[in-house]
Amino acid sequence: MNTEAVSTTGKPSSKGALAAAISAVGSVLAALTCCLPVLPFILAAGTASSARLLSSYISALRPYLLGVSVLFIVLGFYQSRHASKCNCKPSVLSQVVLWLSALIVAISILLPQAFADLVERLL
Repeated sequence: MNTEAVSTTGKPSSKGALAAAISAVGSVLAALTCCLPVLPFILAAGTASSARLLSSYISALRPYLLGVSVLFIVLGFYQSRHASKCNCKPSVLSQVVLWLSALIVAISILLPQAFADLVERLL
C-alpha cells in the first residue's frame, strides 16, 4: 500500500522525490558492485595509452613550461618582497609553499632524471 503523502495538486511531496532519488542512486551503486573490480583495469589501460600520446606533446613543450614556471616563481618572490615593504607580512604557509615550489622547479631543471625517478618511486 502506498503511504506516500500526496498534496492537493496530486503531486508527490518533496520527501517522496528525495527518497526516490536516493533509492535510484543506491540501485545504481548496487548494480556497479559487480563491475567495480574490472573498472580499475579499464581505467589503467586508458590512462596508459593517453599518457603515451600526451608525453610526446608535453616533452615538446617542456622548455616553455619550465620557463613559465621560473617566471611565476620570480613573480611570487617579487610579490612577497613587495608585501613585506608595505607592512603586510606574508603568511608562513605562503612562504613555505613559495620556497617549496622554487625547490621543485630548481630540481626539475637541474636534475630532471633524478626528479623523474623520485616521482616514479613515490607514485
